Amino acid sequence: MLIKNGTIITFDEKNTVIENGAVYIEDNIIKEVGKSSDLEKKYNGEETLDANDKIVMPGLICSHYHAYSAFARGMILDGEPASNFIEVLRKVWWRLDKKLTLEDVYYSGLVSAIEAVKSGTTTLVDHHASPYACTGSLNELSRAFSKVGVRGNYCYEVSERDGTDIAKEGLYENYNFIKKCNDDRDDLITGSFGLHAAFTVSDDILKEAAAMRDELHCGFHVHVSEGRMDEELSQYNYGKSVVKRLEDMNILGEKTIAVHGVNIGTDDLDILKKTNTIVVHNPESNMNNAVGIPPVLDMMNKDILVGLGTDGFTGNMFREIENLYVVHKFIKSDPRVMSVPETIKLAFHNNGEVVRRIFGKPAGAIKPGSFADLIVLDYNSPTPLNSLNAGGHVIFGMNSNNVISTIINGKIVMKNRQLVNVDEEAIMKKSREVSKNLWSRLADN
Repeated sequence: MLIKNGTIITFDEKNTVIENGAVYIEDNIIKEVGKSSDLEKKYNGEETLDANDKIVMPGLICSHYHAYSAFARGMILDGEPASNFIEVLRKVWWRLDKKLTLEDVYYSGLVSAIEAVKSGTTTLVDHHASPYACTGSLNELSRAFSKVGVRGNYCYEVSERDGTDIAKEGLYENYNFIKKCNDDRDDLITGSFGLHAAFTVSDDILKEAAAMRDELHCGFHVHVSEGRMDEELSQYNYGKSVVKRLEDMNILGEKTIAVHGVNIGTDDLDILKKTNTIVVHNPESNMNNAVGIPPVLDMMNKDILVGLGTDGFTGNMFREIENLYVVHKFIKSDPRVMSVPETIKLAFHNNGEVVRRIFGKPAGAIKPGSFADLIVLDYNSPTPLNSLNAGGHVIFGMNSNNVISTIINGKIVMKNRQLVNVDEEAIMKKSREVSKNLWSRLADN
């Protein structure tokens, strides 16, 4: 497929911007990028998508997500509101995930994938929990994402908070799903080994998970030091930090995603660097849960790979990029920190490297060899747009409403705001019924 007649914002190593540009896609990989006049002659007769002078840029990537949180939208629960992070977990998320059925998992996946596509997010790295509908849940979630056309990495968050039997069921849900992914080799579907957080899993469970991981050759996906309790319990029970315990249990590594890292220390940073572990920052969620903001700038100074996610707060990565840019300035009382280049690095280059580690090929840039995940935006800039200021346009000008077409894995999944693979209206209607039933079960609890 040839995408032509666009302003191509590549976010490659040179931040190249090509006016009247084109992108040639072969199968699911970007083959060539250049001027439309040159590529049209070279690839005459190929399937063509005319960008009509619109912006073409890499699809956005969410490196930590919870699809089931879609069914918390507008949900009103009885009782006093949560006053701290552990109450947020107990009163909202752990209460919700216990009531999920496989049908809930599937429809929350569908609506999450639809929101992602419409907001320009082409990859979701999901972290799932449904303790009383565990077995088969990752198949339902991946089936939903794939139906819409979204690239997804999936895991089940193993936890002993609902008992050892359910924790072991989670171990095998991860194992069986990842083994299937390894056999199928589908570029849209990969698996990681999920763990909830260090404070809800024992050493025995971590040992079993690590042994399975060694067989499967994958990484882990785990919340790390999101709230202070995680660190306090680790010090009390094991005499070491969360990061040190995970290192000792052979959990960290270049394919492992350590989410949040709000309360980690200097020694922990050295461990994350040494093990080449991915850290994913979720600024909007951290602010909402009032847990604080992690030392992302220190991580970046140590060349730790820091990606960007939403923690399920939204599928809209434009919004998360805006929050990333401003919150560190506020916390540090310094308008110089988290510059435009640093913000774009996390959102595109670093998230693209996360995709490379867990999918085998990079994304986040329009350049040969990358996955063909792109978006077309109707963004009529009031000022010049070039290689020096494209990042500023993303942060200060563009938003999800500008996205008109989405291409994932070399296939058009949305064209002129119309989803290609699914009936959005029918799905949303059914989703309202399913989520209403879920809320009724929560009210009966």
